[in-house]
Amino acid sequence: MSQQASFPWRGVYPAVTTKFKENEDLDFAEMEKHFAFQIDNGVHGLITGGSLGEASTLSLEERLDVARTALNVADRRVPVLANVSDTRSRDAIRFVEQAAKMGVQGFMVMPSVLYAADAREAKENLRDIARAGQKPVMVYNNPVSYKVDLTPADFAELADCELLVAIKESTDNVRRVTDLRNAVGARYQIFMGVDDLSYEGLAVGADGLVAGLCVAFPQETVALWDLMQAKQYDAALKLYQWFMPLMHLDVSTKLVQNLKLVEALVGVGNENVRRPRQPLVGAEREKVIGVVRNALANRPNLLELGWRGAR
Repeated sequence: MSQQASFPWRGVYPAVTTKFKENEDLDFAEMEKHFAFQIDNGVHGLITGGSLGEASTLSLEERLDVARTALNVADRRVPVLANVSDTRSRDAIRFVEQAAKMGVQGFMVMPSVLYAADAREAKENLRDIARAGQKPVMVYNNPVSYKVDLTPADFAELADCELLVAIKESTDNVRRVTDLRNAVGARYQIFMGVDDLSYEGLAVGADGLVAGLCVAFPQETVALWDLMQAKQYDAALKLYQWFMPLMHLDVSTKLVQNLKLVEALVGVGNENVRRPRQPLVGAEREKVIGVVRNALANRPNLLELGWRGAR
């Protein structure tokens, strides 16, 4: 594993989509191809089985299969984090124990899904999962979707748990990054988890991005991060302004269908999803097609923006 890709985690971590065949079986060949495409284009890590990965439709064994596929493709070039989003703590512990034995480098853990845990319950759940996995954990804080908000004070209280090392910040409030820094300093790596707040998050000191549109545009996502690290803010802003209509597609209840359609349109995936989801139709479909068509017609030349290319 390269020095840049090893711990502490920094950079661009796509929440990869899970590939299915038309009959909804897992499509391992497509996943191998897509995970390699991400790594070859410079991402710094992979996160499997998240919301965008249709975690809620995957069995425990399937989530392990997807993570194993990513591990094989990554071959320790970048870390692989397996998402944990079980509705019951005991199931989450069983998953992390098996995934840890398999060799994942860490976990991204949602404090709770379906049941809106209070802060005490959510924090104890995180400690239990971290203890069971004995791997570094990125805490996914997304009160907008999952109704559980761990505040800077909560993260200060959790700081004694050494396995909790990073935060996916998805409160949709960019002020939270600064509030976290003021409360806990550099104790945690902070990743912006909202695509269309990427520039703002990096500008106030986020260490990386957990990115959605990266699944179709990895070079542009890595370039944005690189340009911000190099303090080339004007070039980064120009790229971000081009990227924004695409990034809005990730902030939607149809994010899976949106992004799988984008992948298909740019030739790096298909639209196969698991029901009850179905591919977009009508005006929703035409909107995404229009956004992608306009983006491709005006795609910036990254080298002209000053990007030096993927490492």
